[in-house]
Amino acid sequence: MGAKRTRLHRLLTTSSWARTMLLRRTAAALLALLAVVLAAATLLHGRDNSIPVLVAARDVPSGATLTRDDVRIRSLPAAYAPAGTISDAATAVGRVLAGAARSGETITDVRLVGPANTVLATGNPDAVAVPLRLTDAAVADLLRPGGRVDVVGDPGVLANDAIVVAVRPSEGVSAKGRLVVVALPRQLAAKVAAASLAQPVTVTLR
Repeated sequence: MGAKRTRLHRLLTTSSWARTMLLRRTAAALLALLAVVLAAATLLHGRDNSIPVLVAARDVPSGATLTRDDVRIRSLPAAYAPAGTISDAATAVGRVLAGAARSGETITDVRLVGPANTVLATGNPDAVAVPLRLTDAAVADLLRPGGRVDVVGDPGVLANDAIVVAVRPSEGVSAKGRLVVVALPRQLAAKVAAASLAQPVTVTLR
């Protein structure tokens, strides 16, 4: 109690300038302490509201079939998690990655070949993905996801304005052709898929 009175007496008897400086330092210390408390509270709140999301564990090329070594689960604040996040690695393993992903990049449903990716790429809810074997691998090397092509067979153009969804890596000399996935309206897709089984097909770039 005596120590408190001494400090109070010293504060009241100190010159105006010194007293002002002391008050400023005290206020600064209190503000710094408040900032630390608020930062800690924000961090704890973020942890409490984090969700598991799937991310690429390393750089993965376009058209790759994801393995467990390609992906991992990390926690992300719910407010920063993109729509369509995947929380279970098993959901993505074995699926084809439509576009290349950098290490640490979030893998969402539209990054995988399937209905969500096809609809987003075409803007058509009736579109479906069709795998095609291209006889000329050099043509496949020119394709990128999102590009538009015409599918050509015998006797001519089988489909106009197909959208490239994914280009699979080369499977070696034993493969019958390079595999490319394109998106087409459902009714046309069935015809193109059937034709590609009976004859060699290629694509022309738009």
